[in-house]
Amino acid sequence: MKIEDNKKPNFPPLFRGKSLPLKTTTFSKAIEEAKKNIDPGLIIYNEDFGELNASLILAPDIKLKEALGMVLVNQMGVADSLGSLGPPELAIHFNWPNRIKVNGANCGYTFYKAATKLEEEIPEWLVIGINIPFLWSKSTESGRLPEETVLFEEGCSEITPISLLESWSRHTLVWLNRFLDEGLLPVHNAWCEKCENIGKKISYPKNGDFIGLDENGNMLLKKSNDITIEKLIDYMDK
Repeated sequence: MKIEDNKKPNFPPLFRGKSLPLKTTTFSKAIEEAKKNIDPGLIIYNEDFGELNASLILAPDIKLKEALGMVLVNQMGVADSLGSLGPPELAIHFNWPNRIKVNGANCGYTFYKAATKLEEEIPEWLVIGINIPFLWSKSTESGRLPEETVLFEEGCSEITPISLLESWSRHTLVWLNRFLDEGLLPVHNAWCEKCENIGKKISYPKNGDFIGLDENGNMLLKKSNDITIEKLIDYMDK
């Protein structure tokens, strides 16, 4: 595994960074900072070489039901950054609402929380983030979890948490700008191409036939002859 020294990440314009100590989860700290009405664009990240845990604070000016499309933006940022840094054969896919899959196995997740849970409100802040494992933890031996993987096991030994953090910030900003300029549709289409189980029977997060996404990125789930909507808003901070 390639380990970098104390190199500080370079972020694209409008983004800036704040580091936290090893093994520190950034999500709660980002929410704490967001509640202080700080300027959006702050990325809080940990300094662990065994995983990347990072949270980005945003301030949407659209209703929450639309703003949660940024959950898909975040995942596309992950896919494009891993695609640009990893080996050519690396396969990156998603399971709605938050699982990242690399070469068919779970390899981290995304997370999100907004200042409100009311769909028609404009949230004062929205935190989106990622947790991507690079190495197995000391308590988990390689191969013990057949449905789980880490980047090192998938030929990504040249990727470091800092290089992925920088790439994720750039690619996420590209998709974020596209979302703000063109709406969710292009993000929606790209995300669906990366989704592993659209059109299939699923058991996560609910049982049924996953038939697609609605215009806001919510899951359309068929059970018997009924189609239900699993909403992104119901999976915040899960």
